[in-house]
Amino acid sequence: MGIAVTPLRGGRRRRRRLLTRAAPLAIVAIAAFVAGAIFASSPGRAERRVVSEYARDWMRGDYRGMYALLDSGSKAHLSQRKFAGEYNGAADTTTLAKLAIVNVGHRSGNVIPVQMLVTTRLFGVLHETLLVPVVGSGSKVSVRFARQLLFPGMRAGERLHRQVVLAPRAALLASDGTPLAKGPDRISPIPDVAGQIVGTVGAIPSDEAASYTAQGYPPDARVGLDGLERIFQKQLAGTPGGSLMSGRRIIALTPTKPGHDVQTTINPTIERAAISAIAGRYAGMTAMDPRNGRLLAVAGVGFSALQPPGSTMKIVTATAALEAGVVKLSTVFPVASAAVIDGYTLHNAGGEVCGGTFLNAFAVSCNSVFAPLGAKVGGKRFVAVAQRFGFDQSPSIPGAAESQIPSAHDIGSDLAVGSSAIGQGKVLASALEMTDVAATIAMGGRRPLPTLQAHQRARFVHVTTRRIARLVQKMMIAVVQFGTGTSAQIPGVQVAGKTGTAELRDTNNPNDPNANSPQNTDSWFVGYAPVGKPRVVVGALFPAQGAGAATAAPAVHSVLEAALQAHPR
Repeated sequence: MGIAVTPLRGGRRRRRRLLTRAAPLAIVAIAAFVAGAIFASSPGRAERRVVSEYARDWMRGDYRGMYALLDSGSKAHLSQRKFAGEYNGAADTTTLAKLAIVNVGHRSGNVIPVQMLVTTRLFGVLHETLLVPVVGSGSKVSVRFARQLLFPGMRAGERLHRQVVLAPRAALLASDGTPLAKGPDRISPIPDVAGQIVGTVGAIPSDEAASYTAQGYPPDARVGLDGLERIFQKQLAGTPGGSLMSGRRIIALTPTKPGHDVQTTINPTIERAAISAIAGRYAGMTAMDPRNGRLLAVAGVGFSALQPPGSTMKIVTATAALEAGVVKLSTVFPVASAAVIDGYTLHNAGGEVCGGTFLNAFAVSCNSVFAPLGAKVGGKRFVAVAQRFGFDQSPSIPGAAESQIPSAHDIGSDLAVGSSAIGQGKVLASALEMTDVAATIAMGGRRPLPTLQAHQRARFVHVTTRRIARLVQKMMIAVVQFGTGTSAQIPGVQVAGKTGTAELRDTNNPNDPNANSPQNTDSWFVGYAPVGKPRVVVGALFPAQGAGAATAAPAVHSVLEAALQAHPR
């Protein structure tokens, strides 16, 4: 049985067709190669490469590279420093943000055009052509400096300048829609409130001039300097508009974008109560709705001053100790007037003798219990819990001071940890921070992130469990029921709180006749109500004004009362 072999005629035909099709492609490729070779060796390509390099250096902000491409005549009349200054000045005028090369054109006379996309902060994205003067030819070409090089779209002999129009400033509103500040003069219908939290509008601070100039603001513009005016500057001011001129020509034009009214969380009634409680003293108070973090009042230095938080820090210490399982509310401690840590005798305030159960030690704010307990918890665990409460975290309120605690690595010896556990040492906090600490307990271990803008979605950070928070709350109730914070009691309402008396100098020195002066201690108190269904948390700091029980607790009491009446739900 034989095998038939079919002639490969079809295969030859297919091979001939492939060769026929490939021939034109080969010719095209050869032609392209020849054209490329000719172009590569042409003077025009070398010239365009130099201009491209100049534009790319400008995109990178490499003024030294740009200057190196100038001709000798330009360099003789213009130093590198002045060259960079010319470009920086033009960037300020135009609010230049970014450049991109679209296409480098062919030389026409002594100019090579470069089409560019120019992104500006004030005028948006512009499609303009940079006219680059050149001298020489081929590989020996150089860029000749002229003012038209400072910005795409300029022509020979023109200078840049900008005309800016500011949008009318929008209104700041209280939580009920009442204007807190409105109009160009920012006169508030609630002047006693405006002086505390609203803030002021004035000339741009010298240290921020560059930032505002970059946004297109003229040097004589009025901007928010502090308070709510500063916090909501961007929303209230809107966006400037105006025209960018090259000589007499308008090369860019943008309208103003009006600011929009900002409804804040500030409750005028509670704000007045906080201002009244401060009574003209150097102090800070904040009131918060713990259910959403909204700040109902901020008075004085409520979020800007940092001081040692004293025994209000024991809320953090108690949380850490209970989490670690080293203590229960029923744990009994020795009744003593001092404790020895690392060979140092740490006295209770005024030599007070205290101790007993853990709950009682918290209620009467016993340092001889809490300092050694902090050391037992250890720096690593204690610092970690403090950071969950908000220490060393960027505040959610712009401009608010960041409360501080040394890192676990830096906090040091048992004595240093113990001092930090009672709010001394290097621990620093604001009234806002300690208000948020109390709010965390009120909310069952979830820390509300403070906000000053109404209708924002509530945000929380998990700090501890509900069980731990309930235990700490029991101790805070005891503070107000029979401990150091009885002056914060409100008839018919259960209040939880914690006093703090931070020593600024040694108050136990028998040789110092002024050891017990109120000026030696900061007065603190944080409290919330009603327990179980908290609506308001208030924190107060009165620097160098006595004990927490004597000064801060009564002040918080008055604000809590006013807040519960003005904020009934």
